Amino acid sequence: MTQRPIAAIILAAGKGTRMKSDLHKVLHPIAGRPMLVHLIDSAAGLAPERVVVVTGAGREQVEAAVADLGVAIALQAEQKGTGHAVMEAREALAGFAGDVLILYGDVPLVSTATMQRMIARLRAPDAPAVVVLGFRPDDTAAYGRVIADDTGRILKMVEHKDATPDERAERLCNSGLMAARSDRLFALLDQVGCANAAGEYYLVDIVNIAAAAGLASAVIETAAWEVAGVNSRAELAAVDGYWQAGRRSRAMAEGASLIAPETVWFAFDTQIGRDVVIEPNVFFGPGVRVADRAIIHAFSHIEGATIGAGAEIGPFARLRPGSVMGEKSKIGNFVEMKKTVLGAGAKASHLTYLGDTIVGAGANIGAGTITCNYDGFFKYRTEIGAGAFIGSNSALVAPVSIGDGAIIGAGSVITGNVDADALAIARGKQEARPGWAARFRAIMSARKNKP
Repeated sequence: MTQRPIAAIILAAGKGTRMKSDLHKVLHPIAGRPMLVHLIDSAAGLAPERVVVVTGAGREQVEAAVADLGVAIALQAEQKGTGHAVMEAREALAGFAGDVLILYGDVPLVSTATMQRMIARLRAPDAPAVVVLGFRPDDTAAYGRVIADDTGRILKMVEHKDATPDERAERLCNSGLMAARSDRLFALLDQVGCANAAGEYYLVDIVNIAAAAGLASAVIETAAWEVAGVNSRAELAAVDGYWQAGRRSRAMAEGASLIAPETVWFAFDTQIGRDVVIEPNVFFGPGVRVADRAIIHAFSHIEGATIGAGAEIGPFARLRPGSVMGEKSKIGNFVEMKKTVLGAGAKASHLTYLGDTIVGAGANIGAGTITCNYDGFFKYRTEIGAGAFIGSNSALVAPVSIGDGAIIGAGSVITGNVDADALAIARGKQEARPGWAARFRAIMSARKNKP
């Protein structure tokens, strides 16, 4: 197999009007990451020499989103079809001599492995002029057909509206994704015309132009979900669903237990260890790492957090960015953590807010406790020592430090530091006035019933 450098051209110039959004279509997220960035990451798995993103409408948003990703930009100032869009990448590929993948920014799930198969087919001994990625959708009506022989050699490509009944019976469809050698690609594009109803230059025409010159092209197939495109919010949700289904399967194959897999939502970078148990309706935002044997109970929301081995979360818990749970630590129902480190074996079992807090190993945070970390202008830290016990319904007004082994009496408002092993109580003195309640009710009832 011939080894040549690889380049990728990603088309991202369309307006995406059906999304009805101020955000460019290719920047809408799949699993917390823009779909264009998903595709760039997959292409990066081939170690390409160059990646060119073709922008157009909304170019400022797209160019800003990829500014730090090492890609080149080409501008399609006027949208004159897919063939024209690829032609606009010619300058960005000046001096490049190798194999070119043509991808679409709104078709984000194409895997590195599938891209590699396209390149491998292009480099095969029969050296096809163009490699087309085909698929077999449930409904073929919207797609052009690929008419090929048993070896995958393309005999003809035809749009649905132009196809004969026999051609329409063919279920192999054109995804639009292609691969070709750079010199041959642009030579074929130079011959593409725009004598059609839309007045556009169609990329697909290069296959038939090559055939007319006696150059055969080839098709390889992939699953329909992998080349699903996004043109609307409904299609975005469907593609996200395909991604999630694959990620759930991977999590279980790698040793995690998902009690109701279809209700768990991962982010693009979620890391899950072995023997982790995830109950129904758990949502992972970006930046989460879960170590082995952790248990995540139902209806928990986790983002930007690190969860230690054997830790337990929820149900109905929320971990916000900067949260770190130590080994065998625990937070229970209706507990929220933000930028907080919970030491090994420490626990906050219910109804607690911990913000900008360091909690030592083995500390126990009682129900209803809050760390008051914000004065309306600045954030402050609370430190709770190892083995400390915070009584229920306490408020710790930061900045404040609770020493190792200290005990805070229930209902306290703590505004000053507490020494190690000390008891701190800060609450109003309880008084009892015998008979007061009965006298009060009698007086008020008389007033209410007064004529």
